[in-house]
Amino acid sequence: MSALKDRLRADLTTAIKARDELRSSTLRMVLTSITNAEVAGKEARELTDDDVLGVLSTEAKRRREAATAFEEGGRAEMAAKEAAEGRVIAEYLPTPLTEAEIADLVTAAVEQTGAASEGMRAMGKVMGVVTPQVKGRADGGAVAAEVRRQLG
Repeated sequence: MSALKDRLRADLTTAIKARDELRSSTLRMVLTSITNAEVAGKEARELTDDDVLGVLSTEAKRRREAATAFEEGGRAEMAAKEAAEGRVIAEYLPTPLTEAEIADLVTAAVEQTGAASEGMRAMGKVMGVVTPQVKGRADGGAVAAEVRRQLG
C-alpha cells in the first residue's frame, strides 16, 4: 500500500479525534478520490505514491479553480473554504517549483530533444520530457506557457 495513502488515513484519524472539521472533511474527500481512482477502469488496482500524488495535484487544482470561481461570483465565504481545503491538500504535495526552476527544466528539455529549430511543432516532444519531471510540483498550464515562450 502507498505510504502517502497510509499517512492520509492516519492524519484523518487524528483530525477526527481533534474534532478538526475542515481537515477531516478535506482528507475524507481526498481519500474518496483516491479510492475512486483505484476502482476506475476495467479492474481495481493499488495506487502507487506517484499515482496518489497525481490525485492530490488534481484535487488541489480543483480547489484553486473553485476558489477563483467563487471569488469572481462574489461568494467570498465559499472561496475562503475552498482555499482552506487547498492549503490542507498542499501539505501533502512536494514543494512547488519556482518559475526559474520551470524555465531551467524546459531549457534542458529543449536542448535534449533538439526542438529549438522546430519551433512550436515540437511542443509535444518537449512537454513529454518535462511533464514527468514536474508532476505534482508545477501546474501544467504554467509549464506549457514556458514551453511556448521558449519555442515561440
